[in-house]
Amino acid sequence: MLPESDPLHHLTAPERPATLDLAAIRARHTALLLRRLWEGDRARVDLAQELGLSRSAISSIVSELLAVGLVQELGTRSGSRSGRRATMLTLNARAAALLAVDLGASHARVDLLDLRCRTLATRTVPHDILSGPAATYGLLARLCGLVLAEAGVAGSEVALVGVGVPGPVDYATGRVVQPPNMPGWDGENVGEALRTALGYGVLVDNDANLGALAEARFGAHRGASDLIYVKAATGIGAGILLGGRLHRGMRGGAGEIGHISINERGPVGRSGNPGSLESYAAAQVLTVLATELRVGRESALPAVPTLADLTRLSASDAVAREVWQTAGHHVGVAISTVLNLFNPSAVVIGGRLALAGEVFLDAVRGSALARTLRINAGDVRLSLTTLGENVGVLGAGAMLLGHLLTPAGLPHLYAVSALRASVQPGLAAKIGAAAPVLAASVALGTLLVAGPATSPASRSTGPPGTGALAGPAPPPAVSS
Repeated sequence: MLPESDPLHHLTAPERPATLDLAAIRARHTALLLRRLWEGDRARVDLAQELGLSRSAISSIVSELLAVGLVQELGTRSGSRSGRRATMLTLNARAAALLAVDLGASHARVDLLDLRCRTLATRTVPHDILSGPAATYGLLARLCGLVLAEAGVAGSEVALVGVGVPGPVDYATGRVVQPPNMPGWDGENVGEALRTALGYGVLVDNDANLGALAEARFGAHRGASDLIYVKAATGIGAGILLGGRLHRGMRGGAGEIGHISINERGPVGRSGNPGSLESYAAAQVLTVLATELRVGRESALPAVPTLADLTRLSASDAVAREVWQTAGHHVGVAISTVLNLFNPSAVVIGGRLALAGEVFLDAVRGSALARTLRINAGDVRLSLTTLGENVGVLGAGAMLLGHLLTPAGLPHLYAVSALRASVQPGLAAKIGAAAPVLAASVALGTLLVAGPATSPASRSTGPPGTGALAGPAPPPAVSS
């Protein structure tokens, strides 16, 4: 063996065993257990079998989760052996709340969700993204106050805020990067600004990415590990799920399908690229096309049709039908590139263009599959979203769960749940007697929710860890 002073010492030195971090292992097991309970109610014996842990290990984790209020006991079921009855466990969906923000080119929506992403209160208002960041943040703060007040939920019960925006996002920082459809927002750190405005930890991502998360967790293709979600509206983008993980690329710019050139000599769209998909099939382009096609033809469309007119008449008006067949053809050309690159099991189309229904989808299918290799086209399912207008807030909720139900997110989830449980009769004593990990989490929660406020400059700009979650108390609820 070479001496330690030799630069190559590490090549000949015996390998030292890695330190066994029992706390990290326990946190991982706790996160896995909570994910199973999110999927459905289970007994302790079920969890032990599914996770490959001993019953004593499961009981220890469950006792801690019961104490903090994240898990509740239900009734019993008859056991399959010896007639013993097993107590069923359920995730307490009201242990913490989530704020989900869906920000579009022409609307803003805020939902207050429970931990199963069920809506407790919602507000949607028209909003022009071109009005700029300051006006948008003020509006979102008011909407958050309104949904909290409507649901009767205290600000301290909110774990995190998730935001979807219609442009490229550097996920690590929450900063918008050169958004073609959001003039005035380039370089804007949406995550940091909303942490300052709301006082909560914030995660921000592109709206198409959140659509992919929503479809994989809640949609018709629930559980799909290789799925593409295409949001087609004022802009056109794609969320790419590969191997069960969202593929964002190096900085978060993956999936900008709207800027793929489908005709290198075509018209220049908002991105400046000639012949981009958006220059042929974005919502504002389709209304211009309809106006041109309507000249000299019988049509129920008004002289200056809107996208709503086109979707309403998609199946009954010849001009509208031609518009959607043309749009579907172009979208299908771009989707064929995605199919040949990624070979997904499903492609789901959402956004306002999806409201055109089957006439649009049929054109997409025909164009895409005709240009896709058989190995990539054979079993793929191309469909319209079944989640409707809820896809944005469900995607934001899915993103937040994806953080909270991990070892990194557990301490904050514990803290919020424990703080809520501590004011409920019968639970305060249990919290005081909980395991050391829980006690540390409660202490962390006291610091994060009620502790000293930090200046905006001192806060983390990354995904919520201790620094990103620190901040002032939430703003008071706003009455309507």
